[in-house]
Amino acid sequence: MQSSRSMVATVVFTGILVCGCGGGSASGTAAPGPAAAAPTVATAAARNGAVVVTLAAATPGATIYYTVDGSAPGTSSPRYFAPFLVASNVTVKAIAAVSGGTPSAVTGQTFAADIPSGALVWSEEFNPGVVSNQPNPRVWTYDTGNNGFGNQELENYCGFASAASPCDATKPNAIVGIDGKLHITARQPSPGVYTSARLKSQGLFSFQYGRIEARMKLPEGPGMWPAFWLLGNNITTIDWPACGELDVMEHIDGSNPQNEGFDWVQGSVHGTGLNGGTQYHPAGFSAAAWHTYGMIWSKGQIQYYIDQPTNVYATFTPATQPGTWPFDDGPQFILLNLAVGGSWPGPPNGTTVFPSELLVDYVRIYSN
Repeated sequence: MQSSRSMVATVVFTGILVCGCGGGSASGTAAPGPAAAAPTVATAAARNGAVVVTLAAATPGATIYYTVDGSAPGTSSPRYFAPFLVASNVTVKAIAAVSGGTPSAVTGQTFAADIPSGALVWSEEFNPGVVSNQPNPRVWTYDTGNNGFGNQELENYCGFASAASPCDATKPNAIVGIDGKLHITARQPSPGVYTSARLKSQGLFSFQYGRIEARMKLPEGPGMWPAFWLLGNNITTIDWPACGELDVMEHIDGSNPQNEGFDWVQGSVHGTGLNGGTQYHPAGFSAAAWHTYGMIWSKGQIQYYIDQPTNVYATFTPATQPGTWPFDDGPQFILLNLAVGGSWPGPPNGTTVFPSELLVDYVRIYSN
């Protein structure tokens, strides 16, 4: 599931000291500004001893850099973008830096929960709320609009209860039902106009390494393109595909000629010069039935499975994939969406059923 993004450019202006009167260094360059305040570390309980770590800058405009191996962080260390899951014994150290200033002192915290391999460490169960059917706003935000998203998609993505035309607040495209399932619904409010939803945890939750899975029931029909995938937190600074993309599950309709007469799903990896994908299509497989789609993510390796983690159907490593391997560079965030049309499935036709639903029972992460 490709994503187009705009690059972020930073321009630095250098001042020249023209007066020798008062202040400045003997060399004529301005002295460094004051140090930024050290960042703070906050935690929220996840499951079985795991925590979600949030780093915050006390100095306005400061950028946070951090490490998780106990080494001293610097401005060349990974940049902090979003809260991240800690489910292993690590030491987090962080600094804050502002342009023209001195980096802060180091803030550190050690986590030693001794979580056993295979333990459930985080989950989104989509339990219905007491008052609202809104997907948990502490986990999910939305991509919105109708820019094609790099794939010539046709849908207008709508935020929760959006009333911005063609979205309809009375017919939301993403809700948590009383059945305890996330419903992502593609609609056709008028001929040639489509609405749907793309949920993402960007800026709210991310993780690196572990086993992630979602139990899902997929829509079948020409033009339907459901996906469960991840993108690197650093997409805001290095853009796609350098940030890395992990497609745990993508599906297009079994009647599509590309499917060669059988129903299948696909797991893929994408990076700079890196594009690998493997189909899963055992005899009798139906994407319209409930299945669990999962990924096992460890350093230097990505594996995809269906229904059970022992049922691995695809394995990717830097040795087997040409290009730059970005999946050891930092955490990624989660996306769930139902696209309509686009470069892969093609457009819907007269047999496509609207509304069509992607159902998600849960998303769960386990320790490696």
